[in-house]
Amino acid sequence: QLQASGGGPVQIGGSLRLSCAASGLIFSDYAMAWFRQRPGKEREFVAAINWSGGMTYYEDSVKGRFAISRDNAKNTVYLQMNSLNPEDTAAYYCASGRYRDSYYPDRLSSSSYRYWGQGTQVTVSS
Repeated sequence: QLQASGGGPVQIGGSLRLSCAASGLIFSDYAMAWFRQRPGKEREFVAAINWSGGMTYYEDSVKGRFAISRDNAKNTVYLQMNSLNPEDTAAYYCASGRYRDSYYPDRLSSSSYRYWGQGTQVTVSS
């Protein structure tokens, strides 16, 4: 139901845009989020967006570098990633929430999300 794409190798300081296409759900009814799982680490929250795109939320280490957005007409959520560094190397997962809005602290927990994409790998190196 969620198909993530756009990952790949990138140099330090570079940019990537991840996409996540949804099907089989009323996309515009749900908040969406991106999580990542770095090697040897647990899955962690990266960013979330409410149903309309009017509210966005970020993990501190990506603020000012990453931007989450959505296009409800295309049933797609995006993650624009700039100024990438090796600590951003991870498998990135999109997830659909259970409500229109994204609430703290629930949005930080993977258990707050109903559907997950398969993950797309981002590798940042010199």
